[in-house]
Amino acid sequence: MRSPPGSIVSAEGGGNVSMRNEILEQPGVLRHALEANREPIANVAAAVTSHDFNYAMIAARGTSDNAARYGKYLLAAHNRIPVALAAPSLFTSYDRPPRLDGALVIGISQSGESPDLIAVLEEASHQGRPTIAITNEPESPLAGQADAVIDIMAGREMAIAATKTYTAELLAIAMLSAALDPGAWADQLTALPGHAQSVLDAEEHIAALTGAFADMGACAVLGRGYNHCTAFEWALKLQEVTYTLAHPYSSADFRHGPIAVVEPGFPILAVAMAGPLFGDMMDLLQKATTIHRARTVAITNRSEALHAVHSGVMLPDMPEWMTPIAAIVAAQLFTLHLGEARGLDPERPRGLTKVTRTI
Repeated sequence: MRSPPGSIVSAEGGGNVSMRNEILEQPGVLRHALEANREPIANVAAAVTSHDFNYAMIAARGTSDNAARYGKYLLAAHNRIPVALAAPSLFTSYDRPPRLDGALVIGISQSGESPDLIAVLEEASHQGRPTIAITNEPESPLAGQADAVIDIMAGREMAIAATKTYTAELLAIAMLSAALDPGAWADQLTALPGHAQSVLDAEEHIAALTGAFADMGACAVLGRGYNHCTAFEWALKLQEVTYTLAHPYSSADFRHGPIAVVEPGFPILAVAMAGPLFGDMMDLLQKATTIHRARTVAITNRSEALHAVHSGVMLPDMPEWMTPIAAIVAAQLFTLHLGEARGLDPERPRGLTKVTRTI
């Protein structure tokens, strides 16, 4: 198996591998992928741009589906490429695949083994459409079905809850976007390992925040724009590791009904980053904290947001499109320590296995 420099690899049969270890590996994983993947991803971009496509369709499940949500915003904003998220059951259980005229079809999967995602790429090939697999297993069935493969180079991931493979998928999407439309903003990616490390340096502070939420059975997780994906991924991790009924929303969708569930003490976890949507999130958090008297926490890179909530995590200043990669590291640490505060074992989430195969 490939392992980036500085990664933590267990002895056979278990050993020193855990969710926390893999969270801590992320700066090294990002640094390694930035260096090793620049030319391969440029080659993938050159290959797909030789085809005529009008939009991208992304097929993914679970954590990788949240990476697809990031791609939906980034490819549209930076490359003007509309993105649709596939409904894989149309390709399998219903056997009614849609026409893919004009599509670039992308499959995202850490393991590359899920039959429904493979079926999407297989049908795309039958319809003569270009395909890309983004995966941590370049010899997987999904990769074998694709015209081009992006190896996210995260190294072996042992913990059931995906952490480093998620941030590596986000980076692969960002690097693909940069390669499809080279610009000065692509150079900003080199700062990502340092930003991730700065979040890890705040682990003690993040762990201390979780005590106020150790009793929560349900919560709302809010994010919008580029961080819509972060809300979904944070909620997924809370469900997997802490068994919290966590519901992800954009701040706009939350106003359209779900806000009615908020009563005094109801937990609201938010990602509030500088950008065009910051004002909307600030307004919602201020009302949730002062009027609805919710328990609020924010991951942010604006100090004003910390004054609008009960507690928060401050991220370094960076372009908004990069914030999902740093923000989720803070969310991962929050989730890990919340699970431990509740006496749960993050290595053995009930009912889950490392590879999930869906049809």
